[in-house]
Amino acid sequence: MGKATGFLEFDRLAPQKESIENRKQNYQEFVHPYSEEQLNGQAARCMNCGIPFCHSGCPLGNVIPEFNDAVYDGKWEDAYNILASTNNFPEFTGRICPAPCESACVLGINKNPVAIEEIEKHIIEIAYKKGYVKPNKSYIRTGKTVAVIGSGPAGLAAAAQLNKAGHDVVVYERDDKVGGLLRYGIPDFKLDKSIIDRRVDIMKESGIVFRTNAEVGGNIPTTELDQYDAVVLSGGSTIPRDLNIPGRELKGVHYAMEFLKQQNKRVGSSTIDVPEIHAQGKNVLVIGGGDTGSDCVGTSNRHGAKSVTQFELMPQPPQSRTEAMPWPSYPMLLKTTTSHEEGCQRHWSISTKAFLGDESGQLRAALVVDLEWETDALGRPTKFKEIEGSEKEIPCELVTLAMGFLHPQKEGLLQQLGIALDERGNVKAAEGIYQTNADRYFAAGDMRRGQSLVVWAISEGRECARKVDEYLMGSTELESKEAVYQYA
Repeated sequence: MGKATGFLEFDRLAPQKESIENRKQNYQEFVHPYSEEQLNGQAARCMNCGIPFCHSGCPLGNVIPEFNDAVYDGKWEDAYNILASTNNFPEFTGRICPAPCESACVLGINKNPVAIEEIEKHIIEIAYKKGYVKPNKSYIRTGKTVAVIGSGPAGLAAAAQLNKAGHDVVVYERDDKVGGLLRYGIPDFKLDKSIIDRRVDIMKESGIVFRTNAEVGGNIPTTELDQYDAVVLSGGSTIPRDLNIPGRELKGVHYAMEFLKQQNKRVGSSTIDVPEIHAQGKNVLVIGGGDTGSDCVGTSNRHGAKSVTQFELMPQPPQSRTEAMPWPSYPMLLKTTTSHEEGCQRHWSISTKAFLGDESGQLRAALVVDLEWETDALGRPTKFKEIEGSEKEIPCELVTLAMGFLHPQKEGLLQQLGIALDERGNVKAAEGIYQTNADRYFAAGDMRRGQSLVVWAISEGRECARKVDEYLMGSTELESKEAVYQYA
């Protein structure tokens, strides 16, 4: 352990950020790194607790106390090796993961938890600078071939692990660039796309082949997959939840991903071949209170929106744990993001009844109503009713629907392959097995479990790769989530 009394001597320190006015002028990342002294102090806060609940809080099983100890001692290569043993892409999770590990941190019982996510980002960035991140070239090749469909975090993790096992891997991506949701769903100010390119270059040097503008079941026939010994389906959960109310067809009402993907393409100098969606000078309404909604808020602010308002159907979450969310469970607390800090009116317990337009079919307002929620004995919302007389119009010329995703796209690949789906419309493949009803076909990530976190997608890709390796070779030496204590 680095410093036995560190958690008593140092408070949690948030990294410095660019001023709001400066960062709203561009789409660059704006969180500054810790100084060497600050990083050392934050790592020292890890308290060598008897049972490190952060292990189980992290879907990847990251060996957190050990890499914190290595950071405190300045053993950067050890810190990187420990982190990389469970996480293929710390540069992604260190930027966009909601850090369930921190919610499970023992120090968080009565103090602010260790800044695990920020330390993780520092480890990987220092590792890149020091040259520790190298291509994984397996010189013992199995002769087996695997196709990975989809290049989001689940597909990338599966590809990296299968290549490590010695298989020849080809990744198919229907968009023009690799990355999936990382590329076209996360704004550049949260995840600069050069971070993705840097990792993809390493993967290419490792021997992984990427094919873009390649939609299997579309411009690529599914028969092309017959040449592979195994196939991993990791296309994500891409069908958004709609809001079927009067006025949905009006000009100015869009899915959040249509809005975000366009902006990411602008920043990346890609061609936009659909009508432009832009918030400049408009009253923007974001419907949905999650991370995607927050991303729409931050993007609208950078466009120069006249105003930004965000609606959430559910009641306002508490600011601290309640009886319904005991430690170390992940608490559903009020989350104020950096995008909210930049300017946003937030409303909870509100329902949108209709979109209202002018004579030309252009959106001009939303008709909304306030809600009253009933709660159970633990204060959890159960059902709601509309508050009589609370209807009102909210002026808006642009609406982004950020209410989550239902399931993967069924038309094309899944239907043509005859892949069985579960009751929610996701690919049916049991956890711990990952194999579908079709021989040779496996599934991982949001396509299998439904929309979730980037850290869960990486975990799914890694665990699925183990099952594919077992299927191909009869056994596997790829790391499992259960082997997280090898450095303890």
